[in-house]
Parts: sequence; structure tokens; C-alpha cells
Amino acid sequence: MGDQIAKGEEFERKAEKKISGWSVFGSKHEDAAELYAKSANHFKLAKSWDRAGSVFVKLSNCHLKSDSDHEAASALVDAAICYKKTSTEAAISCLEQAVGIFLNMGRYNMAAKNCKEIGELYEQEEKIEKAIAYLERAAECYEHQEASSSANQCKQKVAQFSAQLEQYQKAIQVYEEIARYSINSNLLKYGVRGHLLNAGLCQLCRGDVVAITNALERYEDLDPTFSRTREFRFLSDLATAMDEEDVDKFTSIVKEFDSMSKLDSWKVTLLLKVKQTLKDKELEEDDLT
Repeated sequence: MGDQIAKGEEFERKAEKKISGWSVFGSKHEDAAELYAKSANHFKLAKSWDRAGSVFVKLSNCHLKSDSDHEAASALVDAAICYKKTSTEAAISCLEQAVGIFLNMGRYNMAAKNCKEIGELYEQEEKIEKAIAYLERAAECYEHQEASSSANQCKQKVAQFSAQLEQYQKAIQVYEEIARYSINSNLLKYGVRGHLLNAGLCQLCRGDVVAITNALERYEDLDPTFSRTREFRFLSDLATAMDEEDVDKFTSIVKEFDSMSKLDSWKVTLLLKVKQTLKDKELEEDDLT
């Protein structure tokens, strides 16, 4: 381990000496880049992640001086991989710089991939609004490359996180947009009812029964088969229970659906919020009588 660190330091010193010196033939930055790459890899072998990350950043700068933009961005991604083990903030900084380079090059797919990674890192840090912002950027970049499936995966996360932040209208718009796109795809149309179910659950969280009823009518227009699905009946029955302010009926409908189609934790969380709202209304009415 110590031997690897010593070698890493040696190659780093040689690289810096090369940059500070004169070069008659070739590019001193290209020569230094080769030395920095060796240094960074030795630090990686020693599991000295911060040292490796910092040298990869120096390697990136050398590539930029040599007009090797793709290599510069790749070195920043390598730096981020190292920094992820010690500092999420440093990893995100490197990925943001890489995204900027990839966008300048018109490499939207690579920019999208790294925006998505930044979003996932912010998710791990529970900085959900920042995660949403980068997942939206990722979706935009994927759409530039007409990679609609990858874009929709990012948008689903955006909708999911928006609902977590109680930004229900935004979540609804995103789920409905994905459903409209998917209905025209033979590969994706079978997932439409799932997207409409998610949109409908967000409608329930808004608590406007009229809006829920109108939404279900729109969903029937979008997908004529939706009205025959278990998901449609589930949403329709829940809306009725909400309108009647019947907590027991609401609970029974959820239990019945869950026994046939297991509800994931995201859906359960939304349904618990709706149920709590109904309970609160009951208590208010009891207080008034």
C-alpha cells in the first residue's frame, strides 16, 4: 500500500516538473497527462481516494490544455468515481464540470448519463429538489438524442420525488405526459395504466373529488381500455369513498386492491396521507356536533 502511494507521488512530481519546464518537441501537457494518469492509478491501487481524485482533476486540466475535451471530461468522471468514496460534494463538482464539457461537445448522451448520476447522488444526500433539477436536465439531454425510454425513466423519478415534496400538480403533469407518450408505443403501452394510476393517486392527494372525476374521464379518452382495468376501478372507488368521507370504506378498498396487486411503499405513503386527511375531516365534524 505504501509502495503504491510512493509511486503515485513520484509520478505526480514528474508530471508537475514536466508542466513547469520547457518543451521543444511535442506538448508538455500531453507528456504530463501520461504521468498524471500513472500517478492517479497508483493512488487508486492504494485506495487513497482523495489523492487519486485530485490527480485525475489535474489530468483533466492537462487534457483541456491539449484540446482533448473528451479525455478531459472522462478524467473528471474518473475523479468523481474516486471522490464518491469520500466526498459526495467533490464528486458532484467533478461531474458538473464533465457535464459542461460534454454539452459543449454536443455529447448529449454522456451529459445525460452524468446528470442522472448527479441526481442520484443528491437523492442519497436527501436533497430531493436538487435531485429533481438534475434528473430533469438528464431527461432533456436524452430527448436531444431521441432516447425517449431513458428520458422517461428520469421523468418517472422526477414525478415520484415531486409527489414526495407534495408538488402533486407537477407529478400529475409528468405522469400524464409519460402516459401520452407510451400509449403510441407497442413496447410501452402496457405500462400506461401504471402511469395513470400514479397520476390518479396524486390527484387523490390534492383532495379535489371533482378534479379526480374529470381526470378519470380524461384518462378514458387517452386510453379507452383503461376503464376496464383494476386500476381505474380502484381510483374510482377511492374517489367515491373520499366524496362520502368514509374512512372505513377507503381502508377496505385499499386492502382489497393490495391483496391482488401489491402496493409499493411510494403508493402506500400517498394513500396514508389521503386517509389521514379523511380522518382529520371526521374529527373536525365531530368537534362541530
